[in-house]
This record gives sequence, C-alpha cells and structure tokens, in this order.
Amino acid sequence: MAGHSKWSKVKHFKGAIDAKRGKIFSKLAREITIAARAGGGDPNMNARLRMVLFKCRSANMPKENIERAIAKATGGGEGSNFEEITYEIFAPHGVALLVPVNTDNRNRTAAEIRSLVTKAGGSLATTGAVSRLFQRKGQIIITRDAADEDTLMELALEAGAEDFVADANGYEILTTPAQFETVHKALEAKDIKCEVAEVTELPLTTVPLPDAQAAAAVNKLIEALEEHDDVKEVHSNAASSD
Repeated sequence: MAGHSKWSKVKHFKGAIDAKRGKIFSKLAREITIAARAGGGDPNMNARLRMVLFKCRSANMPKENIERAIAKATGGGEGSNFEEITYEIFAPHGVALLVPVNTDNRNRTAAEIRSLVTKAGGSLATTGAVSRLFQRKGQIIITRDAADEDTLMELALEAGAEDFVADANGYEILTTPAQFETVHKALEAKDIKCEVAEVTELPLTTVPLPDAQAAAAVNKLIEALEEHDDVKEVHSNAASSD
C-alpha cells in the first residue's frame, strides 16, 4: 500500500513480506514475467525489469525464483498473456484508491474487484475521478543511518532529483519518472541502501480519517484488495494509513 506516510509504507511492506511471503513472491514473479516479455530478460537493457528486481531484492526473493520467472518470459514457450488495468475506487469515508492489476481474464478480475469494493461499502469510480488526485513520481526512501544528510542531498539534487526531504527517521527523495533511473543509479554507485525505490503514485491531497473505526473500514478494503492475486499494489490518499 502506498499512502501519504513514507515510513508507514516501509513498515507495511516489511510486515507484508513476513506474513505473506509466498503470495508476494508469486506477484513479483508475474511482474518479472510481464517486464521481461515487454523489454527482454537483460536488466541492463530493461529499466522496467531493473525496477522489479529491486523490489525482489527488498523482499528477499530467492534468486532461483527470479531466474525461473525470467526464463519463463524469454524462453518462447506458451504462457498467459497478462493485461495491465488500473481500477479507480472510492473507499468508505471518501478515501481514493488507485489499484493497478495484472490479469489474464479482464471480466473475472473486474467482477471480483467490484464484489470486494461493494461489500466494503465503497464504489468504483469513473475514469479520471481518482487518478487526478495522484501524481506519478519517483520516490526513494533512505534511513538516517544509511547516509549523511548533506552528502546525500547534494548527490540527489546533482543527479536530477526534484525534492529532498529529511525528518527524524531519514530521507525522502522525489524525482520525475524520467529522472528516477538516473538518481537511483547515482545512489547505487555510492552503495547507499534504499528502503524503497520506485516510480509510484503519490496523493496530491490527503483525506483525514476521523477515528479508529473509520480507519478500520478503509484498511479492511485495502487489505482485501491486496490479498487478491491480480492486484499489484494499492495506492491510497488516506491521511491515516497505519
């Protein structure tokens, strides 16, 4: 789940890995397959595949799983043809959700997503109603003990970052999607460990949730969507995503 809080995102991702390792590996394998089929199996020549492989490393996905997914995509054998779709959803309390999926059966996935949303008291939105509330950005998150603040800021901005934000936990670097790869490579060249490094959807504004009951209602839908095999991730503009 990508919400407004960068450290909630790190905590959520690591917690999900521990609890749902098998499901996460399966979803990552699907992303590898799609990326490798689209741009080839060499990550040096395929920026999309490089980004997926970073997520795999962050999730401690076994090397043999990664190699098997790449081989499946590039071996020329038969396999499912996945379609990429993004669902725009209004969750309870007016929270907006962007939900990208990879599916080999559009009708089945649409029916299942609609059922999850309806049961949770949400609704599917018209095209553009939710996506206009988000902006696509490169986001890199680094803990404070991984780098010196002044050195990191100078490195990031010289590499083309748009913004650099520091707080008690660490640092957030924001880029345009086009500059993400350049900035990320500059950090990797200095052996700076990134907790999160991805091109993602960040909310332009957030929706405050009035109490724990409201937060629970929103999180119940988010968790149900994340459990779905076809869902890649869930982007939320809730102001309380923990």
